[in-house]
Amino acid sequence: MLADWGFRRYVPRSVRRRQAAREQAKLAKKGHVVSPVIVEGRTIAKTFWGRAWCENLERYSDFSNRLPRGRTYVRNGSVLDLQVFPGKVRAKVSGSRIYDVEVSVAAVPKLRWTTICKDCSGRIDSVVELLQGKLSNAVMSRICREKTGLFPTAREIQFSCSCPDWASMCKHVAAVLYGIGARLDHAPDLLFSLRKVDPQELIAGAGDAARLTAAAPSAGKMLALDNLSELFGIDIAEFPKGPKRKSGKKK
Repeated sequence: MLADWGFRRYVPRSVRRRQAAREQAKLAKKGHVVSPVIVEGRTIAKTFWGRAWCENLERYSDFSNRLPRGRTYVRNGSVLDLQVFPGKVRAKVSGSRIYDVEVSVAAVPKLRWTTICKDCSGRIDSVVELLQGKLSNAVMSRICREKTGLFPTAREIQFSCSCPDWASMCKHVAAVLYGIGARLDHAPDLLFSLRKVDPQELIAGAGDAARLTAAAPSAGKMLALDNLSELFGIDIAEFPKGPKRKSGKKK
């Protein structure tokens, strides 16, 4: 509904909450597993992966004007559903109405990923250590490096929202971008799925590239991905494996 002068009327938070609850119930009836973003207190992200995602967003001047409103929205529970897929995030945000937000994130370019793996080779002992963010300062610095690290640049992020806001990034999109950081606190593996890379490659190294340390991780430290779901209480994304080579004797 539009007020005088063409601006939308203010919708009280209590009304927006009831509106969000009705939408969540509607989605649940359709068999959709609703996944709201819940932020306790004012700190949106508390772990290495969540904080690094949010800090990466804030380094880009393209996003600076709209991000503060997004922080307010994500803190007050306006992101009522957020789903992360390989290369894409879909979310529903409660504002004057329920708005649909879609964020597309480009895959890490192959050469960049190979270089990251090479630079980190031999410095990460296990996937558990990686997902817990228990990394050396050198590895954390390499992964978070602007433009050549794991986190996307502003140009690698595209977004859209069903709201009528004329701005390229509305507050609903900003809330979802922060919501991704909050989600990485609980499911850090989603970052690798979102960027379409396999975290195991950071432990295994990049092919035959020279290692920065002489000692390779022992087999006992290479924890299988299917064991991580139970450990972290999250679903670990499956990554496609290459074709198996046919065994045969050398002639």
